[in-house]
Amino acid sequence: MPRTLVLVRHGQSEWNLKNLFTGWKDPDLTEKGIAEASAGGERLKAAGIKPDIAFTSELLRAQHTLSLVLDALGQTGLETIRDVALNERDYGDLSGLNKDDARQKWGEDQVHVWRRSYDVPPPGGESLKDTGARVWPYYIHRIQPKVLAGGTVLVAAHGNSLRALVMALEGLSGEEIVGQEIATGVPIVYRLNADSTVAEKTILEA
Repeated sequence: MPRTLVLVRHGQSEWNLKNLFTGWKDPDLTEKGIAEASAGGERLKAAGIKPDIAFTSELLRAQHTLSLVLDALGQTGLETIRDVALNERDYGDLSGLNKDDARQKWGEDQVHVWRRSYDVPPPGGESLKDTGARVWPYYIHRIQPKVLAGGTVLVAAHGNSLRALVMALEGLSGEEIVGQEIATGVPIVYRLNADSTVAEKTILEA
């Protein structure tokens, strides 16, 4: 499969389980998250997809997910590039807070706006638009050229950094992308045309 881009959101993290805003905090995967990541790797293997290079964030949960995926693929020595540009959205003052406690402090409506609007950041943090502002140039300059050269590129990252990528790849609006859910550990496989547009999208669900 030439010109293939694979996106994988990290498996469930310890803070996902505790219903905490995580952002740039660095918890590891839960047992469920480990199983999700390994299963995602097995589905890539079953689909015959072998990446030529991998990219991930500077955060442990994404790196651990990538290592489990590569282990399932039998490619533990694959060249891997880590970069802060692929980190999760920074939740600022919300980071580390229980989502229910945040609703009590700021109100349900305000927290909903911070979580699900496109361009309204939480205090001290990033909006999805801000996240995209660092993800998109990195993709264009570092990842996309390797895909367009005919390679298969694996990106293991986070719900919002991947949302920003999906938005660009699929030409979605800010309103459309905030409603998109990206499942933990489930590979999304894009095959690109030579002009970088999407020729085909496949979600490798269980």
